[in-house]
Amino acid sequence: MNKRLFLVCPLLSLLLCISFPASSCWALASNNIPLDSPLYGYLDKLAGYGLIGSDFKGIRPFSKAEAARLLQEAQGNIQQSPDPVPPLVAQLMVRIRELIPREASLREQPDMKPPLISFDPKSSMRLRYAYLDGTPRNYKRQVHDPGDDGVFGIGSGLRPKNPYPSPATQRGSEGTPLMANNNGIVYREGHNAELRWAVEGHLGGDVSGLLETSLLYSKSGSDADLELNRGYVKLGGGSLELEAGKDENWLGLGYRGAITLSNNAENMTQVKLSSPEPFRVKYVGDMKFALIGSRLDKTVTDGEERQPWFYALKLSAKPTSNLEIGFNLGRQVGGPGVNNSLGDMVRGLVGGTGADNSNGMAGFEMRYRIPWLRNTELYGEFSGEDTAAFWPIVESYLAGIYIPRLTSDGKNDFRFEFFQGNRILYTNSTFPAGYLYKNMPIGHSQGGATRDYYSRFCHWFGVRNNLALEYIYTTRGESGRMPGQAVEYKHAGRVSWTLPVYGDLDAQATYGIEKVSNLNLENGDDRTNQLVSIELRYRY
Repeated sequence: MNKRLFLVCPLLSLLLCISFPASSCWALASNNIPLDSPLYGYLDKLAGYGLIGSDFKGIRPFSKAEAARLLQEAQGNIQQSPDPVPPLVAQLMVRIRELIPREASLREQPDMKPPLISFDPKSSMRLRYAYLDGTPRNYKRQVHDPGDDGVFGIGSGLRPKNPYPSPATQRGSEGTPLMANNNGIVYREGHNAELRWAVEGHLGGDVSGLLETSLLYSKSGSDADLELNRGYVKLGGGSLELEAGKDENWLGLGYRGAITLSNNAENMTQVKLSSPEPFRVKYVGDMKFALIGSRLDKTVTDGEERQPWFYALKLSAKPTSNLEIGFNLGRQVGGPGVNNSLGDMVRGLVGGTGADNSNGMAGFEMRYRIPWLRNTELYGEFSGEDTAAFWPIVESYLAGIYIPRLTSDGKNDFRFEFFQGNRILYTNSTFPAGYLYKNMPIGHSQGGATRDYYSRFCHWFGVRNNLALEYIYTTRGESGRMPGQAVEYKHAGRVSWTLPVYGDLDAQATYGIEKVSNLNLENGDDRTNQLVSIELRYRY
């Protein structure tokens, strides 16, 4: 199966990115915003009011300097508008500035030099208590894989019948029920407490660094666990930045999940070359890119030892302010137990034949903002785990709609998102442990052979006071069923309320409940899970 053609266009685009730098020379090294920070919701809300048009959503996390750029864009559009500013917009502008004071100030005064050395011992903190009554789902199952794929489920013959040993095996774990995308941190049944504390520093405007620890205590465990959640050094900024250390990533337009790479599993130790802020490419428009290199953990599965290298590539472009298109790639390659000759390593890096020593995910995505429909956004992603005759096969899909102003005042918004994972998504015969890190999917949290329907309604009483209601319906195992397996059904609901406490301290209370039928595809095994979470956030 020839994969070279599938990668030619994106790689050429990357060369264009390097050849045509940003038109603006202003650049500032700054640290990244946590992926679960409310700052992303604030920026989405400003875009919903039509005040931001240059935002990219397919590559995250944002740097604080990028957030400052978007804030400045919103401020400029407010000044040019003859209409009065809605109260919520004014609150959003003030709150964003409070959360990124260094970057907002330097952005507004580009001639001002940042201090040679700056240090913040309490950059951000989050204390969370979580009580879990439930157990996570186990994704391990045998899967019938007939092959003979078509395109978009139509036709056949792109992949031969039964090309791999049948059945395939899916592996992995859910982590914590009702709380996905938590940097691989798993809460046990009963009482849990977690403290995240971030310290950051800067050397002038060219070097920045962050250290965030996670202290986790579970009553059902014997000891408290202290781990490094994020820790890195960054050089540069603007249209080109180099980052080395441990950090989270999200490549994709999805809100609930990303097919290629998300923060569902533990953060990887990585080297990352990226453009935290967009740059202009002739005939293409504004662009962003990210190139990530890492290595997955050592596994021994069915007696086979593996520890592959991992890299991911993301290219995003905005030909117009309302259209974002992107290409995603994530690949495992080499390591113990596979052919590591020079030829095979090169084929594994760029994609060569069906016999190379790699396993990859690749796909295209698009987001379109409809200005006349209160800036409603439509987005979707098509992803494949292999290619045949240029076309990606073993298809998975993600699609959604986001209505930032369900009512004209912008105080209500709504999102619906659909995900369909292929029956053999995240499985592989070369790497039998699958597309996992620390036994959790590094892409979408719900894994393969899954259909997931997610809806979220949010009402904003104020910028720091909002109420969110979520409903999720998930089926697993409808495709690729083996004899004796049942289809798993899950109905879940969550309600969360965020409100200010004092100064920069916010609180959030969450309650979630889910009913799982045929747990782990076992007929008649039903389970009800409940989760209560209370957290305090300081400048998070």
